[in-house]
Amino acid sequence: MAKSPEEGMATLIQNLEAKTGRPMSDWIAAARGTGIGRHKELVNHLKAENGLTHGYANQIALRALAPDDGPAAGSDELVDAQYTGSKAAMRPLYEHLLAVMTGLGPDVEVSPKKTCVSLRRSKQFALIQPTAQRLDLGIILKGVPPAGRLEQSPTTMCTHRVKISSEKEIDADLIGWLRQAYEAA
Repeated sequence: MAKSPEEGMATLIQNLEAKTGRPMSDWIAAARGTGIGRHKELVNHLKAENGLTHGYANQIALRALAPDDGPAAGSDELVDAQYTGSKAAMRPLYEHLLAVMTGLGPDVEVSPKKTCVSLRRSKQFALIQPTAQRLDLGIILKGVPPAGRLEQSPTTMCTHRVKISSEKEIDADLIGWLRQAYEAA
C-alpha cells in the first residue's frame, strides 16, 4: 500500500537521522549557518559537503530557508491549503497525478507553492494548479506545437496546458508529454 505524503516525509526524516546520526533540527541549524540564501545553492552545498542525497538536501534546504511565520515553502501545509473548500474534491486526482509524475525518475523534485505545485528536475518541467472543476497541468515542451487537449498555456510559466478532470485523462498521451518534458529538464 502506498504511503501518504505525510508518512513518506516522516520516514524521510527518520531515515536522515538514522543514516547521519543528526536530527533534522541540527541539519536545519547547520544549513542556516552557512549563510547561503538560495535554495539550489544550498542543496548543492549540502550534497557536496556532507554527501547527502538530493532528497535529504532538498528537504533540509526547504526548511532552512523557510520564513518562521508561516508554512514552509514546499511544505505539506501549502498543498493542504490548495485543496480546501471548492477545490477539495480535486485532491485525489492531484495525488494520482503526482504519483505518476514522481514515477518519471528518482530526481523529480516536488515543490509546493502557495497556489500550485512545481515539478522540477534540474529545472521546472511541469506545474499542477487546482480549480474547483479540474487540475490545470502546465508542461514545458519547447518546440512542440499545441494540438488537441495539449493546448497553448495561457501563462508564460509553461508552454502548454492540459486540463484534467478525471483519472482516465492521465493516459499514455499525457504520460508521454510528461516524460518528454522531464527528459528535457
